[in-house]
Amino acid sequence: MRERKSVKLNLQQQQHQNGHLSPFKLAKLLDPDASWDKDQLGDVLHWIRQALALVCGLLWGAIPLVGGIWFLLFVALSTGIIYAYYAVVLKIDEEEFGGHGALLQEGLFASICLFLLAWILVYSLAHF
Repeated sequence: MRERKSVKLNLQQQQHQNGHLSPFKLAKLLDPDASWDKDQLGDVLHWIRQALALVCGLLWGAIPLVGGIWFLLFVALSTGIIYAYYAVVLKIDEEEFGGHGALLQEGLFASICLFLLAWILVYSLAHF
């Protein structure tokens, strides 16, 4: 048992030394002391937006909500959650990652597409 653990630890150290990234840990998502590189943070922000877009699109379509105000509410909600995540939870210096504009734009257009797709499909299938 101890030998297996040692081999696994050595393998992880070799991968880290060879330039390969170690496995991503979920605890890092809420750790303000964790170090982030630009690609990792961008990926996390992107996938948070995608999850939010899917949930909101399904919810908006099921309720059924119509109108541009709900679209604007999604954009505001998505942007607010992303801002709160990197500014309040992670407490990162946004200038290291290209400023507020770059961070707030990360994954925005893809999430809008997913939101509209989910909203329109669920609304159309459930209410017509």
